[in-house]
Amino acid sequence: MSFFSSLFKKPTPVDGRMVIARLNAKVQPIARYEIFEDPLSERLGAENAGEVTGGGTQMADEPHGIEYCDLEIVLADDTTNDHLVALLEEIGVPKGSSLIDPESGDVLCTFGTLEGLALFLNGTDLPDEVYAESDVNDLIEEIDTALGGVGEAGELLGHWDGSRETGLYFYGPDFEAMRSTVEGIRARWPLAEKSRIEQIA
Repeated sequence: MSFFSSLFKKPTPVDGRMVIARLNAKVQPIARYEIFEDPLSERLGAENAGEVTGGGTQMADEPHGIEYCDLEIVLADDTTNDHLVALLEEIGVPKGSSLIDPESGDVLCTFGTLEGLALFLNGTDLPDEVYAESDVNDLIEEIDTALGGVGEAGELLGHWDGSRETGLYFYGPDFEAMRSTVEGIRARWPLAEKSRIEQIA
């Protein structure tokens, strides 16, 4: 396993306390920054409540791909953990996320509102012509359009390319609603034959 840190580092304020938001989100570093770090930085900055000072994505061995991502946050002295959680849930983060004390490693609280669905596409056992004639981006576009976004049924937020599978990670308010939509679409796609669905949040 390896840990990729983002390049978006900022000086730590003199005053404040650090917490780590461990997000149960399978997203790459750039997506982590765009989806979580930047929106949280804007909200904290607008309130003078703190700042995001860095982050990382924890990779896992196959077949899991991406395990979670972290945000390193320095909170102003008068900013509570509850307020930080409220800001994160306003942005939209998966269930099973947690705030961690970086010194002790203790979990301070758990939070999250979104559920997660992973669609793992078989990358080795289908006929060669299926891979040659199919574009995974077209499949993703059809699923995303049908789901309608995180504010509706869900949206693709991350992906992972393994040696035998490609994982597509969708997040939304209800896993069963996402599964119903994805099941209906993948049944029509040769590229989705021998695929599997897993709940990840």
